[in-house]
Amino acid sequence: MYTYQTRGVCSQAINFELAEDNTVHNVSFYGGCNGNLKGIGRLVEGMDAQKVVDLLKGTQCGMKPTSCPDQLSKALAAALEQRG
Repeated sequence: MYTYQTRGVCSQAINFELAEDNTVHNVSFYGGCNGNLKGIGRLVEGMDAQKVVDLLKGTQCGMKPTSCPDQLSKALAAALEQRG
């Protein structure tokens, strides 16, 4: 289980699992837009982590330079980097 402390968004943290084959599982956000973030977690369930990073990276929320999906991409990229 990985926990990522978000920055610049309404949610405060993201929890997720990364399987041996780098697929994403059990994404949950602490805080933020509950329904939307549950939906994101369901949509990325079982997807390849790098594919999720590529899809969500750079997504903005209003005038903010980041968003919860962008923060998820950063969390997954950090986890992939940590794995080597």
